[in-house]
Amino acid sequence: MTRTFPDLVDVAIVGSGPCGAAYARILSERCPSATVATFEVGPLLADPPGVHVKNIVDPAARAQAQRLSEGPAPQRDDTPTDTLEGYVDTAPRLVRPGTFLLAAGYQQPGEDGLPSVAMSSNVGGMGAHWTGACPRPGGSERITFLPDLEELLDEGGRLLAVDAHAFDDAPFADEVRKRLSAAFDDGRDDDRRVAPMPLAVVRHDDGRVTWSGADVVFGQATRSNPNFTLVPQALASEVVIDGDRATGVRVRDLRTGDEHVVRARFIVVAADALRTPQLLWASGVRPRALGRYLNDQPQTVFAVRLRDVAHVSEEQVDSRTAPEIVPQSGVSWVPYTDEEPFHGQVMQLDASPVPLADDDVPAPGSIVGLGWFCAKDLQESDRVEFDDTGSDPYGMPAMRIHYRLTERDRASIEASRAAIRRAGEALGDPLDDEPLTFAPGTSLHYQGTVRMGETDDGASVCSPTSRVWGVDGLYVAGNGVIPTAIACNPTLTSVALAVAGARDIATRLDGS
Repeated sequence: MTRTFPDLVDVAIVGSGPCGAAYARILSERCPSATVATFEVGPLLADPPGVHVKNIVDPAARAQAQRLSEGPAPQRDDTPTDTLEGYVDTAPRLVRPGTFLLAAGYQQPGEDGLPSVAMSSNVGGMGAHWTGACPRPGGSERITFLPDLEELLDEGGRLLAVDAHAFDDAPFADEVRKRLSAAFDDGRDDDRRVAPMPLAVVRHDDGRVTWSGADVVFGQATRSNPNFTLVPQALASEVVIDGDRATGVRVRDLRTGDEHVVRARFIVVAADALRTPQLLWASGVRPRALGRYLNDQPQTVFAVRLRDVAHVSEEQVDSRTAPEIVPQSGVSWVPYTDEEPFHGQVMQLDASPVPLADDDVPAPGSIVGLGWFCAKDLQESDRVEFDDTGSDPYGMPAMRIHYRLTERDRASIEASRAAIRRAGEALGDPLDDEPLTFAPGTSLHYQGTVRMGETDDGASVCSPTSRVWGVDGLYVAGNGVIPTAIACNPTLTSVALAVAGARDIATRLDGS
């Protein structure tokens, strides 16, 4: 951590979320003599930098960390910081603790828009707030032009500390998977059958299990690297372009307002799927596909209470107030298939997302929340545009979302609602009458806006190693790089793609 802005580095990284952290980690491991600086628009939340807020032990400090992540206009102090709050909220614009909504431009007349589109600004990015789910893509979710995708996913799993068996002994977890398997597994390939959800978590010697944030991705290799610098509250306002090459980044110190131009041999923009194309646009880097093929995952939720299970003797712990993952936090996975183009995340919640009678105390692990995510029907016309005349609260080009659900999307949403009912019926008794399909944007899994392509054919922004077409030295990272319509949680895939990009930079540094 520093407030000193370097004049010259080998690699400048914009954004400190899991993908930006992956670049820093791979470069620290492969090129420890290279100078690397990461600039983050948001503040430091806690130590180590990038820690997941759920790992902050003190409740007041945890709540403060969430407020600090909420950008230029955080929610009021009296707003809930309970992440289960709003699980069944029918508000047309659902905002979650630690995130902030796009203030304007989220919906155009006659379009569906993304009313709940949101971002986070903090060291660690959305990796400080996520659920840690790291399933692998399957079927048409996979990027077919990457022959080494499996190895990259393995490496992404190493950086994120992915564990598929962290909660095998959670109460009723086996029973949950047994019931789901009976409802869904018939006719599926082995890797598409119901399984424990691979989770980004860290098991400690004392038995605790905590969430992986960007701190885990940074790892000791980055934190102990004397040539690595992390500067929070530093807004990257422009990538400096000289001819057909990126040569530096203009950064504004948000504490003082001072501007610095940091020269760099390579620049990685790893903001998020909205702010990465925004920075490229502000820098005059405007390929046709920039901001296009924007996709969100339509999300439906349901909650049930397991039927016919005995009360367990373990002391109940409310996961909403626990500083780490609790023993009954079982998470199961119903994978995506091309025949059923959605993905199910099944979480044993330990507390009901809907009110129960005062004297009704459920057995730990017996309340199950189901979340089904659909793959989007990709359209070039679904996009984020930028305004050269208007600006957002950071002074960057204002965003305007164009987004429509197609008939195919509506059909897959209805099919996912039927599937989530089927899952609920297999597990137990519903806690509400009908599943709830959230407003577009609620998933926070935005993709495609700086998508990868096999060739520079106008339908992509970057190469298979995340190099921006036509601008030497400039790379992009994050969920926006994913070119396929995936329904599963995207972080493992985007970190895997970041690994390929970081290796490419490392090879170029070694060869210089």
